[in-house]
Amino acid sequence: MALDIYLVGGAVRDGLLGIPIYDRDWVVVGSTSEQMLADGYQQVGKDFPVFLHPETKEEYALARTERKAGVGYHGFEVFADPSVTLEEDLVRRDLTINAMAQLPSGELFDPYGGREDLENKRLRHVSEAFSEDPLRILRVARFAAKLAPFGFTLAEETQVLMQAMVAKGELSDLTPERVWQELVKALNTARPSVFFEVLDSVGGVAVLWPELYALHGVTQPEKHHPEGDVWVHTMMVLDAAAKLSDDPMIRFSALMHDLGKGITPKALWPKHHGHEAAGVPLVNALCKAYRVPKKWQQQAQRVTEWHGLIHQGLDSEGLPYLKSKTYLKVLKGCGALKDASGFKAILTACEADAKGRLGFEARAYPQKAFWLSVLEAASQVDNQAIIQQGFQGAEIAVAIEQAQVRLINEFLRGCSA
Repeated sequence: MALDIYLVGGAVRDGLLGIPIYDRDWVVVGSTSEQMLADGYQQVGKDFPVFLHPETKEEYALARTERKAGVGYHGFEVFADPSVTLEEDLVRRDLTINAMAQLPSGELFDPYGGREDLENKRLRHVSEAFSEDPLRILRVARFAAKLAPFGFTLAEETQVLMQAMVAKGELSDLTPERVWQELVKALNTARPSVFFEVLDSVGGVAVLWPELYALHGVTQPEKHHPEGDVWVHTMMVLDAAAKLSDDPMIRFSALMHDLGKGITPKALWPKHHGHEAAGVPLVNALCKAYRVPKKWQQQAQRVTEWHGLIHQGLDSEGLPYLKSKTYLKVLKGCGALKDASGFKAILTACEADAKGRLGFEARAYPQKAFWLSVLEAASQVDNQAIIQQGFQGAEIAVAIEQAQVRLINEFLRGCSA
């Protein structure tokens, strides 16, 4: 039976690319569920027979075929039987580079040209069965983002097929939760912008995230944004965030931060006064539509609402620019006084916004350290001492705020001295 067990999918692909392998999936040809159970494997699959190895706990799936029998990515009839061949199992997979199998000895089985596509850095679908599962549109875009550092590009015939699927409305069969799961995985890749650019090239962004698509062609002041329109800027900000932090929440906030510019009346372009506040309802609506976790939504909302004032915290000479009360207003709006680490994340997203511009990529962002110093100054208030002075009820909050403003003002005078 050992000769009938093959390592498959991403582990084979990543092994050939020299990428660290974290998960190994296996396919078993010529066996049955009864045999697997008798050998000590534990069955976990409901839709098709998947088993956990008794020692390694890695997944072993019986070779199977699938037939489209409904809509979406759940509408499949699965046939797992000892007669199913390895080639029949692999042909159901999405990309040729994911349709290779390997024996424990290292011998490679590659019936659909996956290794050649790997060498040519090409993302190509295995068969027309690709079109039966709309989730694969997002998966291919995610693989493009993951493998972008290696120079992978989408094969023309696969792009054409994905465009046709989008045009037929296939993406509407995907649940919001599944789209969000793929989005989060994409945010964790080396070049998350590629995920959106690939989807955009096949019409997917316009369908799934019209708020993002609306940024195409929206002009900005060339002095501050030589890279071009807001869509280009947003993609640059997203990748800048990926370089600054591994936190996908920060990357998501960076992606959302300028949605308000997409609804600025064209007569007002290239300026976008008030786009920060205008973007908040758009962020909240998108997050509601995709059941985005509240913590993610809150951070994206705060970055969207306050990034303008955070940038203005220092002027072009590196000196404080705002009033003491305004600094405190920003700290409170960002929840900084209760969650300093969350405020640091907001500042990192703002740094990505500043660096996500053509020619600004390596420029320093002193605002981050400055704002943390403002927060430290405001946090020195002794609340108990204020209460002991005899303040009661609403008076306490007013007195604390006055003390915070006074401490911020003292800090600002020190900066200007």
